[in-house]
Amino acid sequence: MNNKDNIHICASSDCGCGMTRRDFLRMSTLATASAAAPLLFAGDARAQAFKGDDQPVKIGYLPITDAAPLLVAHGRKLFEAQGLKTEAPRLFRSWAQIVEAFVSGQVNVIHLLSPATLWVRYGSKFPAKVVAWNHVNGSGLTVLNDINSVADLGGKTVAIPFWYSIHNILLQKLLAANKLTVVTKGRNAELKKNEVNLVVLAPSEMVSALAAKSIAGYIVAEPFNALAETAGVGKILRFSGDVWKNHACCVTFLAERDLAEKPEWSQRVTNAIVNAQLWSRSNQVETAKLLSSSGSNRYTPHQLQPLTKVLAVTDYTEYQKRGIVAHPAWQQRRIDFQPYPFPSYTEELVRALAQTKVEGDTKFLAGLDPKFVARDLVDDRFVRKSIAAAGGPAAFGLPANLLRTETVAV
Repeated sequence: MNNKDNIHICASSDCGCGMTRRDFLRMSTLATASAAAPLLFAGDARAQAFKGDDQPVKIGYLPITDAAPLLVAHGRKLFEAQGLKTEAPRLFRSWAQIVEAFVSGQVNVIHLLSPATLWVRYGSKFPAKVVAWNHVNGSGLTVLNDINSVADLGGKTVAIPFWYSIHNILLQKLLAANKLTVVTKGRNAELKKNEVNLVVLAPSEMVSALAAKSIAGYIVAEPFNALAETAGVGKILRFSGDVWKNHACCVTFLAERDLAEKPEWSQRVTNAIVNAQLWSRSNQVETAKLLSSSGSNRYTPHQLQPLTKVLAVTDYTEYQKRGIVAHPAWQQRRIDFQPYPFPSYTEELVRALAQTKVEGDTKFLAGLDPKFVARDLVDDRFVRKSIAAAGGPAAFGLPANLLRTETVAV
């Protein structure tokens, strides 16, 4: 559906930009059919001797900061340091596209929205598992400049990147706390004052849609929030990590067949991604440069300024003054990198998703036990070894016992 400004917005229509009904059907069919951080085993005889089956690392990613660990690992040749071969990473524009490419075997290492992994494994029944987190936080709710509170979104349309996303979950928590009702009506449908219409919109189209005032706001990964800020077309109303403390957004997802049949390959892939995260934590500006359109690999179309604003700026003073940061005591970065997939998060994610409105067939959610999913969806054998070899949990600011309690405060 296109408006006069050529802004493409999808609600429940069959447009293909997000997870539409056509995408659900199509992918269901497919499912049935020299680094500063330590390089794990670099210089070790094991790495030199490892041949594996020469399966190359084939990365699939969206042009967002969530993909940083995969792209840093590729750009700094951390996969090669593990004795692995790589192909050029493939950029996708929507989550539906990246899932389809993964299920069909076009790519074998992807970052994926944590709630979407539940749909892939239990909804489509494609055997794949989470092996690590890609990052924590890194998203925000961005709105038009004349909107000053969540309550102001009543009667308006807000975009999300995917139904199965932490963005959808957190936005609906915020709306419910402000006594607003979620609806999924046509874009031109009349809305009541207490209704907020959710539409799925590709992240790359969100800033232009906001500028055209086709939507009142969006919640999405960086740097699209920073892009609206730097362009002056919108402002951040809330950071996602200020709602769910140090939440995962994207995770590293591998096919279960590779985990079972190629455990050494899977371990080395995880090693490289963990090392990339450790390097990125201490080299924030360099990470922004690597990801930017001016970088040698041009991994993303984004300029250095908004990427640096996300990755390197940690002073929240101005945001606190404007009342955007509700929990300054949490002392979080706008985005941070730590790879361990806490079971407590997965359990809470299952509970939260069951209470979140999503389009499509959601029957599979009703039978999911949180504790079972935390054990079954996630395989942390590889990341535990990677973290230990990279300096241990303390190197990533993690508790020594790798346990935590989830904190959600709207």
